[in-house]
Amino acid sequence: MVCITYVEHLKMNSVKRLAQSSDLKSIPSTYAYSTNSNEFPASDPQDSIPIIDFSFLISPDTAVRSQVIQDLHNACKEWGFFQVINHGVPETLMNMVIEKAGEFFELTDEEKKDFEDKDVREPIRYGTSFNTKKEKVFCWRDYLKLIVHPEFHSPNKPLGFSDVLLEYTKRTREVARGLLSGISMSLGLDHSSIEKALKLESSLQICIVNLYPPCPQPNLAIGLPPHSDHGLLTFLIENGVGGLQLKHNGQWINVNRTLPNSFLVNTGDHLEIFSNGKYKSVEHRAVVNNAFTRISVAVANGPSPDTAVRPAHELVDEEKCPAAFVPMKYKEYVEMQQSNPLSNKTCLDRIRV
Repeated sequence: MVCITYVEHLKMNSVKRLAQSSDLKSIPSTYAYSTNSNEFPASDPQDSIPIIDFSFLISPDTAVRSQVIQDLHNACKEWGFFQVINHGVPETLMNMVIEKAGEFFELTDEEKKDFEDKDVREPIRYGTSFNTKKEKVFCWRDYLKLIVHPEFHSPNKPLGFSDVLLEYTKRTREVARGLLSGISMSLGLDHSSIEKALKLESSLQICIVNLYPPCPQPNLAIGLPPHSDHGLLTFLIENGVGGLQLKHNGQWINVNRTLPNSFLVNTGDHLEIFSNGKYKSVEHRAVVNNAFTRISVAVANGPSPDTAVRPAHELVDEEKCPAAFVPMKYKEYVEMQQSNPLSNKTCLDRIRV
């Protein structure tokens, strides 16, 4: 294995550079998430991940709208993951986001150093793994994390990246609000309940660009360990290289292919909190391979940063269904998650009653 001093030298730089080392035949011990090559068993899903046709949510036909709201209820309750089609975001824009994301990681080390991760509260953070200051084992992943709403932040390079990202995150925010309106009704609430209670006009939206280079021992390394997402809904697109696995009915399954021009959407911790546990955030992980670079772009859509998120009062019954979570400001929750190693649903467990 590569010597520790070499890893120590590289760990705050990038796993991309490590993966490109001509003499790399095996992973350094500090990237060995597992010593068992069968650690990550996963199967293909027997049932298809639910598909939500976004255009039905705005249909003038009440029966069509009612059906898609029921579909949203089933998807959130049974899967916590679903594909969204006919959402109105141009496929050319989605492809351009992936292209520009790849160009960012091709910048020189000196150029990327301008955005190096120094503090979890920084609006632009480039780094490697998840939190190298706290981790004993590093993830086979480089990242760029950006706060894009209520204030928009982006690197000024590569050329055109900022403009593309501004338009893309604006469009995804509109789709997220439409879905949350439908989800609000699926919970038996008014269509604007989530929007008003969580102040979505000033929602915290974070864009995470992930790079997973080829790994010489993919069965021992991990791209991202099992975790759930903070926020309400996360939108994911990728460059056609698989690697996402989700936990469904206690089993890990592969998400190998999604429909063209679709978003893969998953429910986050704060939807579980707001729904008082009716809808669960779902654990998922990223695995790596030894042949292809995977690029994914995730956009986490959450409440307003200063909103103390609690279960909706309509969904709380002190005798039959008491509040399952302690209120906590969203920005404090995000900081708690980002300041610790990524592990399952440990952050959500900290605020359970």
